[in-house]
Amino acid sequence: MRILYFAWLRERVGIAEETVDLPADIRNVAGLLDWLRSRGDTYATALADLSMVRVAVNQDYARPDDPVSANDEVALFPPVTGG
Repeated sequence: MRILYFAWLRERVGIAEETVDLPADIRNVAGLLDWLRSRGDTYATALADLSMVRVAVNQDYARPDDPVSANDEVALFPPVTGG
């Protein structure tokens, strides 16, 4: 799985993107976020307030119960507004 981090999430995690081996028991966005938080303090801090994190799976906005798989591209970013 390719994971992309944008804006302050990139700054807090310390990388712009990474490729990870998705654990077999991770089946949805919520599980992925929980797993990422368990990977260390930088991830836990960046993902502490999930109300401030948006997720896209394969460039489509995703909800916590939406599925993820090993071949997906997942983007994590703060809420955005347009004007």
